[in-house]
Amino acid sequence: MGMFDAIEIAASGLSAQRLRMDVTAENLANAQTTRGPDGGPYRRKSVVLQEAGDGSFARRLAGAVGGSGRVGGAAEPPAGVEAVAIVPDNTPLRRVYDPGHPDADADGYVQMPNVNPVTEMVDLIDASRAYEANLTAMQTAKAAFAKTLELLR
Repeated sequence: MGMFDAIEIAASGLSAQRLRMDVTAENLANAQTTRGPDGGPYRRKSVVLQEAGDGSFARRLAGAVGGSGRVGGAAEPPAGVEAVAIVPDNTPLRRVYDPGHPDADADGYVQMPNVNPVTEMVDLIDASRAYEANLTAMQTAKAAFAKTLELLR
């Protein structure tokens, strides 16, 4: 593992969690949007994350514990995490009785987004805590590198 790999891995985590926070904020902002660009109500979105690179965690751990730092005979770059896609949530939309709403159907029901503000706030707190954890990991690696350089003087 190279000297700056820990920082690169933490930076990928920061980027992924920032994207999660942005998508969650978009969901919250559109929680009452009944008509979007496609003509229908807004649909909740989710971020799909996966390990960056092509090695699995178990293989990397086995390589690191084995002392070689190599997996399959070749050194692999740091993995980290990457956002693969932003996908719509296909859970059913909510139907709310509001006959005075401009988007109400003939029975007086309005199709509302499938966004639950409580769930979104929990997701936002989760992404925020994960962001803080990655930031702490990055700062710890930076401090360790600074101490190492200080010892080499």
